[in-house]
Amino acid sequence: MLHEKDVRPGLATRYFAASAAAVCTTLPGTEKRLPGAILTGVPLRQEFKPRTPEVPPRRLLVTGGSQGARRINEAVWSALGALCERFEEVIHVAGEQGAEGVKAQARDRYTGLTFTDDMAGLMARADLVISRAGVSTIAEAAAVGLPMILVPGTFGGGHQLENAAAIVAAGAAIRIADEELTGPQLIAVLDGLPGEHLRSMAAASAGLGRRDSAQRVLAVLHEVAGK
Repeated sequence: MLHEKDVRPGLATRYFAASAAAVCTTLPGTEKRLPGAILTGVPLRQEFKPRTPEVPPRRLLVTGGSQGARRINEAVWSALGALCERFEEVIHVAGEQGAEGVKAQARDRYTGLTFTDDMAGLMARADLVISRAGVSTIAEAAAVGLPMILVPGTFGGGHQLENAAAIVAAGAAIRIADEELTGPQLIAVLDGLPGEHLRSMAAASAGLGRRDSAQRVLAVLHEVAGK
């Protein structure tokens, strides 16, 4: 039995899929490449609780994943004054590579972190998420029901591009291309998000959220084991 996180199946999944008893997937679209795949979502900790984000958003969460994302960091810092005018709090997980920048940019309304093991707690405070298009972050935001602005990385063969496309197609996110991301572009996108669009994105995100993914995967495993 296999579990594939990304929309585009990885090498191990492609290699073993034909002989697998079942393939569980995380995001819509993988089933087109793996006929018969079962959409279960990715197992998450139970701390991610659904909620209705505020509109207009009061708190912005920015994360580049566990390693941080240099381009996202630079865009946020270049527009930080404008962001702090628009949000009561900007929560920014910058990664270890952003440690100096976090110190240099310290100010009111800005909470800069190099790392956190409490993403559930940060998402419980946030009303809008800006992030890369890694599956874990997408799944966590959807489990809470948060609208997303995704800046997919172009590394790893561009698999995040397809993850982002799936979430945009579902109506839960908008996408900014990595090479187009700047501080002014980020502000323009934020200012161009009307309240109804944000509410629609939040509803679509909640519709994608699967907090029972572990149970879904376990049910498939039980079924496979019982055959």
